[in-house]
Amino acid sequence: MARTSETKPANQFENFFVNVSERLLTAVLKSQTRLVLTSNPNEDLTLPPPVPGHNYTLYMHVPFCESLCPYCSFNRFLYEGKKAVDYFAALREEMRMVANLGYDFKTLYIGGGTPTINIEELVKTIDLARELFDIHEVSCETNPNHLVPEYVEQLKDRVQRLSVGVQSFNTDLLQQMNRLEKFGDGEKILERIRYAAPYFESLNVDMIFNFPNQTLEMLNADLDVILSSGAQQVTFYPLMSASSVEKSMANSVGKPSHEREWQFFNLINDRLSNEFKKLSAWTFVRKAAGMIDEYIVDSEEYVGIGSGSFSYLNGILFVNHFSINQYSSTVHSGKFGVNAQKKYDRLSQMRYWFMMNLFGMDFERKAFKQRFGVPIWFGLGLEMLFMEITMAFKLGNRNHLTRRGQYMSVVMMREFFAGVNNLRDLARKNLSPLELASASPVKYVGVHSTNKSPLRK
Repeated sequence: MARTSETKPANQFENFFVNVSERLLTAVLKSQTRLVLTSNPNEDLTLPPPVPGHNYTLYMHVPFCESLCPYCSFNRFLYEGKKAVDYFAALREEMRMVANLGYDFKTLYIGGGTPTINIEELVKTIDLARELFDIHEVSCETNPNHLVPEYVEQLKDRVQRLSVGVQSFNTDLLQQMNRLEKFGDGEKILERIRYAAPYFESLNVDMIFNFPNQTLEMLNADLDVILSSGAQQVTFYPLMSASSVEKSMANSVGKPSHEREWQFFNLINDRLSNEFKKLSAWTFVRKAAGMIDEYIVDSEEYVGIGSGSFSYLNGILFVNHFSINQYSSTVHSGKFGVNAQKKYDRLSQMRYWFMMNLFGMDFERKAFKQRFGVPIWFGLGLEMLFMEITMAFKLGNRNHLTRRGQYMSVVMMREFFAGVNNLRDLARKNLSPLELASASPVKYVGVHSTNKSPLRK
């Protein structure tokens, strides 16, 4: 499709209506996520056994990075080799505990941090997962500097979906994100994507849109690169924030705003529509490629292992220790890494189902009644009324979303993850000063290794 700098539809009323809807939805969701995503620490917690007939996904968290991006609020720390080896050993111990409870999984998703930061330990951990469980698909995150032969050779027969964090190919934005020095410029990153893509069933490129300093021209240029990259899949996340990274974001990429988000969302969908089809509200797959769902869409319930991971089972959110030291010592003592939980009431479970199924682009109303025993208009009348007023559903097929509906789903996910980020912020308050320093973004790559490093202090 030809390059475009205008959104579709372009009339001012459409944009005004969607922007007002977004602001209303964002305001409501901010209050709701504050209420729902709270937890009470308890060191005697464990995971419940599996429910017969339920499908589960296994999520594994590797919280180490070579450098810290200023916008990222995930549980991550600067890499320390000895600590990482001990951590991977604890990860494998916790995985065995999960297997002993009777769980089985067909899908494993490995996120971070940077899971490939210690390739030898990662490979041992993936191999153990395949021994313990009936794993069919492994998805793993990585960074552009690991798209090289010594890493690809060990991953190509173990990982079906490799997801590389790029965020942007623009040099200025990469510099602001503290990624240019470590991962190279857009041309270098593109070269590595083209090398690695043929080795995997799906190579996904993670991108971010709506940076404060991003222009339509910058986004158009990123889309040009994606179309020519050979990557089978691309995910465009809206820029998200949390209180813990507000200062580092303001000093690097700028203060986030949602004013242009709808315009950027339209441009992305317009530019990719000829060669890609939508897998979820923000994930696109080439029409000739196979599809591998993201773990949050693939299964409503999941087990999370590793420091800072979450499990969602039987309507309860379980939260693992965010401190790597506490997590590893707890698991090595024979206990699960869980130290907090939050029970979702029936309405919250309905809303979670509502959000995830909208995001997955296949909104089956009969499935809601089967799951909760009431029609969706009885269970979530206000939510459905909002979606109808915003004309979120297609007239010819009420289970499918219009472009507006897809954007409202992105807004829901953005605020949901913002709420999760706030939960992470609360959990980080228990970190030791040394761990907190290792988890704090700094201006330049490698600054933590200098004499002025807060980590050294």
